Formats: sequence, structure tokens, C-alpha cells
Amino acid sequence: MNSDSISVPNTTEHLSEKSTNVHTASPKLFMPIFLAILIATLIYIGFQLSADLSNVPSLSLYSIILLAAALLVALGFEFVNGFHDTANAVATVIYTNALPASVAVMWAGFCNFLGVMVASGAVAYGIIALLPVELIMNVSSGAGFAMVFAMLIAAILWNLGTWFLGIPASSSHTMIGSILGVAVMNYLLSSGNGSNVDMDQVLKVGKALLFSPLIGFAFAAIVFILVKTIFKKKIELFQPPVGNKPPPPVIRAILIFTCSGVSFAHGSNDGQKGMGLIMLILIGLVPLAYSLNKNIDTNQLQTFGQLSNQTVQVLDSQNQFHLSNDQARGVITKYIQTKEINPEVLPALAVVTHELGERIGHHKDLKSIPENEVTVIRNDMYLSTTAFKRLEKAKQLPMMTDEQAKTVKDYRKSLDAFLQYIPTWVKVAVALALGLGTMVGWKRIVVTVGERIGKNHMTYGQGMSAELVAMSTIAAADGFGMPVSTTHVLNSAVAGTMVANKSGLNFNTVKTILSAWIFTLPATILLSGGLYWLFLQFVAK
Repeated sequence: MNSDSISVPNTTEHLSEKSTNVHTASPKLFMPIFLAILIATLIYIGFQLSADLSNVPSLSLYSIILLAAALLVALGFEFVNGFHDTANAVATVIYTNALPASVAVMWAGFCNFLGVMVASGAVAYGIIALLPVELIMNVSSGAGFAMVFAMLIAAILWNLGTWFLGIPASSSHTMIGSILGVAVMNYLLSSGNGSNVDMDQVLKVGKALLFSPLIGFAFAAIVFILVKTIFKKKIELFQPPVGNKPPPPVIRAILIFTCSGVSFAHGSNDGQKGMGLIMLILIGLVPLAYSLNKNIDTNQLQTFGQLSNQTVQVLDSQNQFHLSNDQARGVITKYIQTKEINPEVLPALAVVTHELGERIGHHKDLKSIPENEVTVIRNDMYLSTTAFKRLEKAKQLPMMTDEQAKTVKDYRKSLDAFLQYIPTWVKVAVALALGLGTMVGWKRIVVTVGERIGKNHMTYGQGMSAELVAMSTIAAADGFGMPVSTTHVLNSAVAGTMVANKSGLNFNTVKTILSAWIFTLPATILLSGGLYWLFLQFVAK
């Protein structure tokens, strides 16, 4: 893959001369606004982080440097993600002259910010579920930090390389490939004693990444045909823009709305990848502050104690407890790693459940839990919730009445309430990085999407149809907690409208995008796995 592979035919070279909107200079107020937002947000993040750290023992200088470096790399990934992926969202409004380029990218950055702020966190923790359980439980170890840095640096390098060539590659593919690279290398280095790669989760994520572009292509083509049928008298909808002339008001409003929707959905989906990794970093370095959700109140703690006792009765009605706590953890960890059920799994889960109820139920709030217990509690909760999910999926839980099933379900929800939370300042930091990335490096990818996928200039109807389908697909995936690629969904939607309009496809560009789609996973697996092995040589495992 090189820059020659995305050379533009004469037809699109002519089009780029007409599409001067993309090449207009940013207004004079752009940089002051950019700097003001950056400074104000950094001040807020600094105050919030200081407040969190003020409630825990002082960090060593080494820990502070490591925390700063890890956060910088994690936010760097989201920044690159912003100008790599989010540029796709503004391509249609720029190339249909619905908005000036500078206004479009600032508005998209703001919508990304909002999307991140309302994100549920489901995608973030779905991504983390791909990681080896032993590394998640020991994220504060040298191997844990080697894992985080290897994944992030591999993802940044691949994203920067494809961005430099103007190739719309997928940040979702990139991050998942980086995670798999670490998981595979961890398994190889453990001589088969570590976690197997969770192929069920990989297939779930893989299906989302595979089918979402196909859905985008097909539905965009269908939507465009419907639009062309319904509005066949509105000839201006299906004509390319002339110079910088904006579209009719209604069409312009729809184009801006769909661009906003794609940007918002991108923020709520892609922004969560960075959130999950930042939480791993914070849990590893400052477990007392971030291992458990400090917003849990006294009533929830008491309810948790009651639910744990009731759940123990469901799992092991005889209360045999013939396993020690350490033995029970070992049994559950082995089950999660291998997925091989044995008669000890349910009693072991009952032991850990009982222990969690005892440890937590008598506390008035989480702040009163001693520092040396916090990490143990978090790891036991993570083991428990992961084991419950595996047992339920494999239909290996004991027979239960409806009331018992509700008790177990409520207990699992309670576990997730402790673990699956994201502090507001983390959302703000990721939103800032993603939003500013959108405003800085958008042009390379926008030119590829706007000028090089089709042989003819994008029409208003095509832009509207592609954005509407992309927005709906990404939002639906976010609702199901599944990561999808904004890049591939939108690119395939644009291609679908080109085919439906008989505009023709620029197969050099399509071939390059497909090549990136094919090679992203193996390339990032190798890169991330290699970096993980390299970093392990410099840290204590």
C-alpha cells in the first residue's frame, strides 16, 4: 500500500477543482476558540484528577510519571481516532456545500464531544472483555502496563500510517487487532497456561465489524433509490453541486442533521474504546481511587450483602464451603481461561460470592474499605461477573425458579454497578481528545471519501442517504454494546449510493480501502504482540 495506489483519475481531479469548499482556509477565530476550549477543559480535568488523588496516599514520582505517560498515550489514540475516523462524518456536508469546511469540522467535533459524554460504557467494557483475565486482574503489574502501552502504541502507529496515505482504515479494527495481539502473545509466552483467546467474544465483535459495512452498503443503496423515487421531481437533489452553491434549505438541514448524528454516534461508540483503556490505567496505578464506583451508597451496599447471601443459596444450597478463598479464586480463574466446567466451579463461585458479601455488606460506604482490600474485592467481583456470564451463555447454571433467577440477575447487575463506571472527567478528557482531533487533521480522509470513492461528484441525495444509514447503523450498534467501524460503515454507504445512482466506483480507491480492511487485523496483531514482548523485556512481570 503506497500513495500511488490511491491516485485519482482525471475525472475526480476535475471534480476536486469544483469542490473548493474543502480547501477553504479556517476563519481567524478558529485557533483562539481551539485554544480556549483546550485550556478550559485541561483545567477542569486537572482539578477533578487532583480531587480524586487527594483522597488516597500520595503517589511516588515514578507512579506520577507513569500515570501521565499512560494518559497521554491513551488520549493520543483518541486524538488520532478523531482526525482519522470522524473526518468521514463531515465529508458529505463539505462536498455537498451544506456547511463550510471549517464550520463542519468544529460542529462535528462538538457532536463527538456530546456523544462521548452520554456514552453508556457498554462498548468500553465489551472491548476489555477481550483481554486475558490474568492481565486485567494484575493490571498494576509490569505485564499489565506493558499490555496497555503495547495496544495503544500499535493502534496509534497504524492509524497514523493509514491517515498519512489518506486511507480510511478502521480504528475499531485497529484497536481490536492490538488487543488480540497482546492476548495471543500472552498465551504463547505462558506456554499455554494463560488465557485462551476468547473466540466467542472475538466472533461477536468480528461479526459486528464484518456485517456493519455490508449493511451500510445495501441500506444506503435502498434508501437512495427510495429517495429518488419519492422525490423524483426534485431534480436538484440528484445533481452535483455547482461551485460552492449550498443545497436547498430542507436538504441542507437534513444533511447537517445526519452529519451531526454520525458524529454523535461515533463519539458514543468509538470514544468508549479509549475510556476502557484509561480505566485500566487508573485502576492499575490508583486502585483505591478508581477500582470501585465511589457513587455506590449505603443502601446499595446493604442490598448487595443481602443479594450475595441469597445468591449463595442458589449456587450451593448446602453451604459446604469446602474450598478456601484462594482455592475458589483459582478454580474460577481456570474456568474463565479454559471454559472447561467441572463440579468445583459452582461451589467456588458460591465461596467468592459469600466472601464478597461479608467484605462489603457491613461497610457504610466504599471509602471506609481498607486500601489492601480494594484490589482484592475488585478482582473477586471481576471473576464473579465474568464467570456468571460464561455459565449463563453455556447454560451451565443450576436449575432455578423464577424468583431465584431474578435474584441472580439482580446480583449480577449489582456487580456491574460496582465495576462498570466511568468518571465524568475521563469522559471529558476522551471527548476533548476526540473532538480536537476532528478539528485538526480531517482533510486527508475527507478528500478520499468525497472525491475518490466514486467517479462522479457526490449529489445532495447521495450525501443525505449515506449519512442517514451510517448514523442509524452506528447508533444501533452502540445500543447493543457492539463496536463498529464508522469509517467502513460510511465509506460503504457512500459506495452503495454511487452504485445505486450508477455513478461508478473508483476501483483503485475501493481496492485500497479493502486492502486496509483486510490487512489491519493481522498487521496490528503482529505489531501489538511484538511491542508487548519487547516491553516485557524491560519490566518485572
